[in-house]
Amino acid sequence: MADPFYRPDGDGFAATELTRGPWDPGSQHAGPPAGLLTRALELCEPRADAQIARVTIDILAPVPIDVLTATARVERPGRSVELLEGTLAVARDGTPLMRARAWRLRTTELELPPPPTAPEPPPGPAEGETRPFFPTGFDVGYHTAMEYRFVHGSFLQAGPATVWMRMRGALVAGEQPTPLQRVMVAADSGNGVSAALDWRRFMFINTDLSVHLARPPEGAWVGLDAVTTPLPSGVGLTDTALWDERGRIGRAAQTLLVAAR
Repeated sequence: MADPFYRPDGDGFAATELTRGPWDPGSQHAGPPAGLLTRALELCEPRADAQIARVTIDILAPVPIDVLTATARVERPGRSVELLEGTLAVARDGTPLMRARAWRLRTTELELPPPPTAPEPPPGPAEGETRPFFPTGFDVGYHTAMEYRFVHGSFLQAGPATVWMRMRGALVAGEQPTPLQRVMVAADSGNGVSAALDWRRFMFINTDLSVHLARPPEGAWVGLDAVTTPLPSGVGLTDTALWDERGRIGRAAQTLLVAAR
């Protein structure tokens, strides 16, 4: 198995070079820290009778390749609905980098009529192709830590894209990542895989990531069917339908800051 994104370091987690994003050699791609913060949410007073149905992460600052802490608490307890809150921070001084809020809902068994016709699923990862990542100037980073199988579009083709993504290694060394952690690590790539602008001339950096899940994800592969819409105002939006190999699982959205390089 490939190296992990993080290694335990005291009460924190030391980021490896595999977390490096495409914009700055000293900063992480937001996917791995989103996964690390989601891990803290999942470990917060866990319940077998409930599932996390929505996670929204606000990115407060660039996340350095450093030792981080990830903490979570139940902000609003309840038997049927709970609100969780989490913070990702720099371990040495406590500077907050990301904040998360997640709704955890109780699950049950209901007799319901059949749902409306579901969207047609995309071809699976076995039918996808590996296509080149845009040059980052770095030999090692998030782009080498993930597998990509495109069934529509590519990094170097402007416009909507459909891609299956899978982590090559663990999120935290010595642990098997959960399906939800895998989804969060991948979902932040929606704006990258469906880039609508030339990355050499523009930046399109997300300020947040919001993931809504109709059911718990399964398996290692995460499917992204993504569309990015940049506007002349310098604000944009990425809308991503999320899939696993069993079917549709939910949707992700990202608010984008668009700027000329």
